[in-house]
Amino acid sequence: MTPERVIEVERLTKRFGEVTAVDDLSFSARRGEILGLLGPNGAGKTTTIQLLLGLTTPTTGAIRLFGLPLREHRRQILQRVNFSSAYISLPFNLSVRENLDVFGRLYGVRNRRHRIAELLELFEIPEVVDSVTGKLSSGQVTRVNLCKAFLNDPEILFLDEPTASLDPDIAEKVRAALKSVQRERGVTMVYTSHNMREIELVCDRVIFLSHGKLVAQGTPREILERADSESLERVFITIARGGRLEN
Repeated sequence: MTPERVIEVERLTKRFGEVTAVDDLSFSARRGEILGLLGPNGAGKTTTIQLLLGLTTPTTGAIRLFGLPLREHRRQILQRVNFSSAYISLPFNLSVRENLDVFGRLYGVRNRRHRIAELLELFEIPEVVDSVTGKLSSGQVTRVNLCKAFLNDPEILFLDEPTASLDPDIAEKVRAALKSVQRERGVTMVYTSHNMREIELVCDRVIFLSHGKLVAQGTPREILERADSESLERVFITIARGGRLEN
């Protein structure tokens, strides 16, 4: 049986005036898959995620999540989705417990105290539960944001540079936690990062964007073979400098 496609994007385009941020983009992601969304700065990654979250409206094209058109079913869909970024700040004057409890209420999470404790354990920061968020290290804040993203037990999770502020030891633990959740709950993740070694370790499949266009897609191994390259980092540099996979 073919795995269910939970994300389907067809000929998606987004223009801001004369600038085309996303250009006739089509791709899909299966249930339980970690899909790397890659490309240099300005490639269209952030705009694509904003479109998939319904935060901005496509100029043309279609988005379906769980088989439902996003435009008509956004509220229903977003109850099953979440997002985390290393660059989003939580209210700094609240404790970690208070911040997560607020989001738990917004998401309608039952038994919030237990769920918060469970997630803080998963990301190995239970000791910060009563700490003021503004006094946490950047790495701790990143992991609190990940806890926030998992509160509603999402079926699709968008992760924007989830290990950007973490040291190598903690980054490895976070990757292990994400893979564990993927295996146990079948969560589909769309994963952006400029750390190509991390992408090779985490992602089942990747798509590369350049100037809003899809220029390559496949498993990391397939991309390396097609580019005749020894690393995804070299592939990234080739695309960043030339706008396409081949030299």
